[in-house]
This record gives sequence, C-alpha cells and structure tokens, in this order.
Amino acid sequence: MKISQEFVVPRPTHTVWEFFQDVPSVADCLPGAELTGQAEDGSYQGKLTAKMGPMTATFEGTAVVTPDPGTMTASISGKGVDKQGGSRGQVKVDYAITEEAEGSKVTVDADVTLSGPAAQFGRTGLINEMSKRLIADFVTCLEAKLAATTEEEAESVKAGEVKGLSLFISSLWSWLTGLFKRNDS
Repeated sequence: MKISQEFVVPRPTHTVWEFFQDVPSVADCLPGAELTGQAEDGSYQGKLTAKMGPMTATFEGTAVVTPDPGTMTASISGKGVDKQGGSRGQVKVDYAITEEAEGSKVTVDADVTLSGPAAQFGRTGLINEMSKRLIADFVTCLEAKLAATTEEEAESVKAGEVKGLSLFISSLWSWLTGLFKRNDS
C-alpha cells in the first residue's frame, strides 16, 4: 500500500535536514519505534510496535538509510518480523525537504507491504488515516526537539505511546466520515 504525507516545519531547511540525519532522534519521535543498535555496515536495528485495533504487532528488523545531501532527499528500506504474531512487514520510504515561505516542507512517500495477520488491517484508507495521526504526533515531537534549548532537554523529548484502540477507532471514524462526504458530493 502507498502512503503519502506532507507537513511543514517552521524552521530553515538545513536545520530540518540535520535533524533527519540524526537517526536516533528521528526514532525517538516515531510513535512505537525503538532503535536497538547500529551494525558495522551502517544499517540500524530496531523494533516498531504497531497497535492496530485489537491486535498488537512488534516488528523486529533492520533499516538502511541512504541520504542525498545535495538534494535533501533520502531513501529508507526496512523489513521486520513480528515473531509472536507471525506477521512480516517491508517498507520503502522516500522523503524530501524543500524550502517553503513558512519554513521547510517535508514530503514522505512510503510503500508498505504487510503479510500475515497484520495484513488484515492493510486497508489503504484506514492505514492512511492512522498514518496522518502518527505523522501529527511525529511533527509535534520534532518541533519540541528543535525548540529545546539544551541537548539534555532535546534528548528527553520522546514520542508518546500509541494508544491502539483509540487510534484505530478515531482513524476509522475519520475514514468513514470522509467516505460519506465523498459519496454526498
């Protein structure tokens, strides 16, 4: 499934780019993500816990980040396995940072593939609604980290816990409301 999101950070592009190159700080701002290590080849190991309605999946895996400083773009390739539930996931993310009048626009395009029990929640509309809410949490955390006046203060800023059922229900409601609005037109 394809997921595309855009958001604006009221900071200069070089500041936002530098933040995105600090993978541990980015992981701190991703709800449900935990960075557990970095291999000699530069890949990162981690966990991503996704609460989808009544189901919780913890994907353990690796990610490789390939930045292009000249264009302020990067690609991330990741894969993981939920050992307890038997689900598998792969993701390919491309992001770009461009200058806007209000600051820096970040465009994120992801291609997510799920298999196993987690795939039943792979309905694109619902996953898109959930991703919008998670991106909003990410942006709030990113802005708080950038606004911190000390390194210690920035390190203490972390993404909040993902409340699976409430996120699922509010996302489902938002998706259904949008569906009915489109049908009324």
